[in-house]
Amino acid sequence: MRRLLFALAALLSLATPAVAETPVERHGQLRVEGNRIVDQHGEPVTLRGMSLFWSQWMPQYYTPETIRWLRDDWRVTLVRAAVAVPEGGYLEHPERETAKAEAVIDAAIDAGLYVIVDWHAHEPEPEAAIRFFSHIASKYGDHPNIIYETWNEPLREHGWGEVVKPYHMAVVPAIRALDPEGLIVAGTPTWSQDVDIAAADPLPFASIAYTLHFYAGSHRQQLRDKAQAALDQGAALFVTEWGTSEATGDGPIDEAEVRRWWDFMEDNHISQANWSIADKVETTAALQPGASGEGGWTDDQLTESGRLVRDRLRTMNPETSAAER
Repeated sequence: MRRLLFALAALLSLATPAVAETPVERHGQLRVEGNRIVDQHGEPVTLRGMSLFWSQWMPQYYTPETIRWLRDDWRVTLVRAAVAVPEGGYLEHPERETAKAEAVIDAAIDAGLYVIVDWHAHEPEPEAAIRFFSHIASKYGDHPNIIYETWNEPLREHGWGEVVKPYHMAVVPAIRALDPEGLIVAGTPTWSQDVDIAAADPLPFASIAYTLHFYAGSHRQQLRDKAQAALDQGAALFVTEWGTSEATGDGPIDEAEVRRWWDFMEDNHISQANWSIADKVETTAALQPGASGEGGWTDDQLTESGRLVRDRLRTMNPETSAAER
């Protein structure tokens, strides 16, 4: 009888597929330890995913259907909500843009993904940012999914010591008051490239990483050298936005440089989100014009950049395969 019971148990185990952990179940609350982002087990973690486009211009992709498709088909572990601040964004329509952010956050939590809540601005807007992030941290601060990106891309003229660091010194405590443990990614000058300058004069808070952005056709070894200098100074980095083309978002794909960047990020456990889920007619847009906001995109609805990045994500994130869920 005992042998029969063991045999039945074995058959049942074969018939019932294992349910894979979601990325958030696997890694839990992220934090910074030295120059690495680590998970709940203290192990370095490398998240790989996609950024949505400016929220005021591509709202059709701020949907649960898009997020689920990115999880199940693209196998992302991370999504990024680029909450537009100027040009018809949060400053003019705070309730509307906040609702878009919340739709993506709710979908990411439901899908077990990490989500970057990105204050997508080039100019400092500390009062509005404090209001926005205080709301987000109050509502979602108990979820380990949330990653706060406090300023997307300060411009070249916004010096670290003069403008950018004081901005973060105002905004970060507002988040910390409501979410003491959440991972915060702080933008750096020159469109988030001067990570070495920030690393030399770091923010005095725990669990802070610094934003590094690159576009492969424009930013090559010189920027990787700056990134390495920041790492050598003990800063943790997070590539919250990168593109396959020139910094304009257009021009040819530089696949050789893309692959050099991929190697650099993997070697240094740097998480990253590709720009972008959009159907704009430009090189870095992942989708062809008219691609649905409900996902389900076929290969011919992806651009060359979209196919390149999707293939990479599916190779590097096999554990999030829909077949395992």
